[in-house]
Amino acid sequence: MKPSSLTALLFFLSFGFITLLSGAGCANIIPPTGGPKDTLPPVLIEAKPANYALHFRANRVVLQFDEYLDVKDLHQNLIVSPLFKYDPFIESKLKTISIKIKDTLEPNTTYSINFGNSIRDNNEGNILKNFTYVFSTGSYIDSLDYSGRVIVASTGKVDSTLIVMLHRKTDDDSAVAKSKPRYIAHVNKEGNFTFHFLQAGTYAIFALQDDNGNHKYLSKAQLFAFSDSPVVVRPDYTPVNLYAFSDTTGLKTPKKTSSGSTAKKPAKEKEKEKRLVVRSNLTQGQVDLLGTLEFQFQTPLKYFDSTKIRFTDENYADIRQYHFVLDSTKKNLTLIYRWPPQTKYHIIATKDFAEDTLGNQLLKTDTISFGTKKESDYGSLRLRFSNLNLSRNPVLEFVQGEKIVKSYPFGNSRIFFAKLFIPGEYELRILYDRNKNGVWDPGDYYKNLQPEIVEPIKKKLTVKSNWDNDTDINL
Repeated sequence: MKPSSLTALLFFLSFGFITLLSGAGCANIIPPTGGPKDTLPPVLIEAKPANYALHFRANRVVLQFDEYLDVKDLHQNLIVSPLFKYDPFIESKLKTISIKIKDTLEPNTTYSINFGNSIRDNNEGNILKNFTYVFSTGSYIDSLDYSGRVIVASTGKVDSTLIVMLHRKTDDDSAVAKSKPRYIAHVNKEGNFTFHFLQAGTYAIFALQDDNGNHKYLSKAQLFAFSDSPVVVRPDYTPVNLYAFSDTTGLKTPKKTSSGSTAKKPAKEKEKEKRLVVRSNLTQGQVDLLGTLEFQFQTPLKYFDSTKIRFTDENYADIRQYHFVLDSTKKNLTLIYRWPPQTKYHIIATKDFAEDTLGNQLLKTDTISFGTKKESDYGSLRLRFSNLNLSRNPVLEFVQGEKIVKSYPFGNSRIFFAKLFIPGEYELRILYDRNKNGVWDPGDYYKNLQPEIVEPIKKKLTVKSNWDNDTDINL
């Protein structure tokens, strides 16, 4: 190679090397991505004694997992079956869960400890769903299941906060109030439940709202369900449907207490307090054509004189065909009248037409002016039902939120028609009205009386104003 060529080659290599170093010095350093996100729950590596152990005699169990744990809401999730007399002491540390058993275990019995959704990994929160540690004090594991569904009788919906209980069958109906059950299971969001690792036998089954965690039926106000007959746990069992109800009849609501403020009120506020306070159900100065005009008093009335009230048309001519009804609380006054559409009225009340139990009256004669709605503010509604069992005394319920806004017993027709119906979104339900009183009635466990059943209709109803709303419903 010629000297000039060698020089040129060395220059080229040197320039390239310098350029490489210069480029490396200016480059951004990108850290590794760390790989894909962890979506896997913790995995049990070892259990001492082993899971599904036979002839169990230990009083402490140690569970070792493959990653660091975060155990949450154990009290709400843990299910021990059969129930221990004393709750086990459970402690979580790093990758380990330890269970200390305080009870004397029964012989030849299969126990299961279900953690529900309480076990998750510490980093991503991946839940190890329904992890269950099982052992037997005998020579085999009981492996029978029993399942069913719980429905809230008054709505046809489900309540996933309920628990289901199996008691050993006895002739003592009060056992559900006096003693803890043998087995418990949780209701899922579809209303279903399943017991696992059961002993064969005959049991009484209940569902219960167990807010205090004592697994007992202590109040009729608790949501509660029972089966008319005992259930038999065996390989070819028949699933059960339970209908939960609560009975709040006669229960008194607690009175609201005052704020306790002792500050003096201005003279104007004291003057307002002496005035008879009256409110109405008018909406934007209009009364519902399908309803009544109602007045509510803050304090019960001591007396009421309807002759000191004038009900007039828009020209102040007296109207005759109406009447007032004061309810038993003496706090609600209703004007009964057949309202024509698009009509104006006045109500003129003298200051002494009524006096409440605190001695309050109106400060002066008062006038309320109002009108009725137009027919076009309503929609006409026609519903045709197929597969409707009229022998069960069906009642059609229109529901908004949790409130039944209208209900109509069916006669001999499967068609519901209303010329005027309030527009809006409605859920529909069918109440099977056993005693034909038009309202839902709860059950009574101690009288072996099941609640009346309500069946929700999946199809929601939209009623439009000034529209012929026509719908077919297949039950």
